[in-house]
Amino acid sequence: MDTLDDKDFNEEELFEHFSFSASKGQDPLRVDKFLMNFIENATRNKIQQAAKDGNIWVNGLTVKQNYKVKAGDNVRVMFAHPPHEMLLVPEDIPIDIVYEDDALMVVNKPAGMVVHPGHGNYSGTLINALLFHSANLPKNSDERPGLVHRIDKDTSGLLVVAKTEMAMTHLAKQFFDKSSEREYIALVWGNVEEDEGTIEGHIGRNPKNRLQMQVFLEGEQGKEAVTHYKVVERLGYVTLISCRLETGRTHQIRVHLKHIGHTLFNDERYGGDKILKGTTFTKYKQFVDNAFKILPRQALHAKTLGFVHPVSGEYMRFDSEIPEDMVSCIEKWRHYAKHSQAE
Repeated sequence: MDTLDDKDFNEEELFEHFSFSASKGQDPLRVDKFLMNFIENATRNKIQQAAKDGNIWVNGLTVKQNYKVKAGDNVRVMFAHPPHEMLLVPEDIPIDIVYEDDALMVVNKPAGMVVHPGHGNYSGTLINALLFHSANLPKNSDERPGLVHRIDKDTSGLLVVAKTEMAMTHLAKQFFDKSSEREYIALVWGNVEEDEGTIEGHIGRNPKNRLQMQVFLEGEQGKEAVTHYKVVERLGYVTLISCRLETGRTHQIRVHLKHIGHTLFNDERYGGDKILKGTTFTKYKQFVDNAFKILPRQALHAKTLGFVHPVSGEYMRFDSEIPEDMVSCIEKWRHYAKHSQAE
């Protein structure tokens, strides 16, 4: 094995693309399999090639693909070129700008568009589009231009983007202080019994699958997360609800709703792309499969966004239409629920 110092280049000339620490409960696992659980869109072949090229390091040493990761190991993927997300290229991609002035803009992101470049999504992102539209966006603490908050690739809806350093600081503080308004519309599996409620539970990365988040007992690990929900319409085996966020953790709504037994409809990452409620009839299975085809993503839309304008001090509130794919899916369930009640 080589150490970082043995190479004819030093660590400063390598760029860290990924870094993970194996949890205390980690059973010995080949490093290529270990990394497959951590890196989104990675293939086994690419990981194995990285190991052959000497780009995978464990505790400061290069390792082969069959190295067994153990509890406490620090696994890093290092390359001689910077991560693609650091190479931000403006791209002429249409964006739906709901509002814009000298300090900020509010955009309505379609489902399927990644917000910022990352592994497997180096172009076609919202940031690529924003940089083409406005070249000198300020960077946030993660070096991402303009971003005050983000929503997942397959979630649609409203985002505010800062155009100046002052706007970035002012808006970020509102999100941190929980004074911004964020309401989402979600279609979830099951009949949500309470008309409204609050879900509280720390959210952190799932130690066994880093592509998922999970709820932890308070004080154990993760960060505080609070989601308020209200039933909008009961549709038999699914429920349409509105969610208001106090905090903005990664996958917060998706994780909190799964935690209380109401996984988002067609949320593949959290198991919502399976039939979680309903009958065993073949006709019902066909109906749900058709609903999945109409809405080939998680049923979540960032509908309302409110904040105080960083320059004028005026409270601004924006509302967006629920996208057609989600509307069609809801209509399909509404028709099914009426038909079932009539029988």
